[in-house]
Amino acid sequence: MENQEALDLKELKKANKIKDPKSDIVYYVICGIILFLLAVIIIYPLYYIIIASISDPDAVMTGEVWLYPVKLTFSGYGQLFKQSDIWKGYGFTLIYTVVGTIFNVVLTIPAGWALSRDYLPFRKVIMALLIITMFFGGGLVPYIMLCRTLGLYENPLILIIGGGVSVYNVFMCKSFFQSNVPQEVLEAAEIDGAGEIRTFFDLILPIAKSIISVMILFYAVGHWNNYIDAYIFNINEDFYPLQTVLNELLSVTKGGEGEVVLEQMRAATQIKFTSIIVATVPILILYPMIEKHFGQGVLVGSFK
Repeated sequence: MENQEALDLKELKKANKIKDPKSDIVYYVICGIILFLLAVIIIYPLYYIIIASISDPDAVMTGEVWLYPVKLTFSGYGQLFKQSDIWKGYGFTLIYTVVGTIFNVVLTIPAGWALSRDYLPFRKVIMALLIITMFFGGGLVPYIMLCRTLGLYENPLILIIGGGVSVYNVFMCKSFFQSNVPQEVLEAAEIDGAGEIRTFFDLILPIAKSIISVMILFYAVGHWNNYIDAYIFNINEDFYPLQTVLNELLSVTKGGEGEVVLEQMRAATQIKFTSIIVATVPILILYPMIEKHFGQGVLVGSFK
């Protein structure tokens, strides 16, 4: 018996000394190269935006900037922050994003929980109707006509409550609740006399932090990047969100000659890259705060 154990130990040591076959080494090298190229493809545009925002606009327009800043300058940021509309747009965007995201989450999470329960009346019919809206829509014109009837046309409130629920997000929440809420816990709550409302607030929400974080990020990014709705619903310029304000600043006035057009192009080039950074920073700050919940929520709440 002892001899057999000694032989097994020797075999194990030999196995540990065996190096990976050449085919495995080639595989890892190829994977490493592909991943490196993908990282460069993703990271370089972000890096370019940063160096272009602090480079001389003439150097950017002539293509001299590609690896490092040329003629370092922060005048683009100075010009951007001199615009009073920027700060006003920031303020309104924060309002639209915070209030709109709360509105979206308050509608989405309960809807996902309700659809995850088999005893919901007409559950299959409701799901079928929701799925239809993912593939077919009434179109933009009927939507605008509906909003006009409801008094939301030319009303900044549409930027908060417009698109209040994403059907895809509702189904993601539904899948999360079906996978993460043990039936035994619900039965114990029912035995203790807890009703549907108390069960939802006292038991379900505390274990739904992951999916709530995902919903907050998805909806917040959507509100923050939204600029087209202000044009579609003819919102007054005084209530423009940040992205719409930046789009207005980047619109180079047509007409003019020689140095006038060149100066407009230089200003637009400077503002273009600085505005991207200014508009992206808040989302970059938000993500690390909910990152620990994000991966779990996406993986568990995704479609199977």
